[in-house]
Amino acid sequence: MIRGDSERGTTVNVGIVRGGSRVNVVADYAELEIDTRVENQSEAARIHDAITRLTPHLQGSQLRIEGGQTRPPMERSSASEQLFEKAQKIAEILGITITAKSAGGGSDGNFTAALGIPTLDGLGATGAGIHALHEHILPVNIVTRTALVAGMMLNDINSDDGA
Repeated sequence: MIRGDSERGTTVNVGIVRGGSRVNVVADYAELEIDTRVENQSEAARIHDAITRLTPHLQGSQLRIEGGQTRPPMERSSASEQLFEKAQKIAEILGITITAKSAGGGSDGNFTAALGIPTLDGLGATGAGIHALHEHILPVNIVTRTALVAGMMLNDINSDDGA
């Protein structure tokens, strides 16, 4: 069995299941779509290996596995940590507090982080209910969050080392 591991920041979710033709007929096929979230490449390899080693339990059945991780994990780097420290200083000037956390999601930032580019994600609008019917943003925070991003851009432009 493949399981997530909260200590490693890993989730495994069968999000879509389909198969068969009627409730009273033994299905001639079934299909699962699995979403995995990992925090580092070694964990991605562990999960990929576990999934590709699956074997059918019903004699005469076949198992076909396709796909894979669609984006690399956003691993923390010292350069991203330094960038976050700058963001915290700017946030403090603006009178807000930001904290680092891993959300287990995926963004375009996963690709830049994998290239070694200092990357922060989640600096945009605040709210709740991501991808749910009750998803919303908090308009009261839009100006402050925009100021945070602008402050980081201005800090980068005005820094001597460009970092």
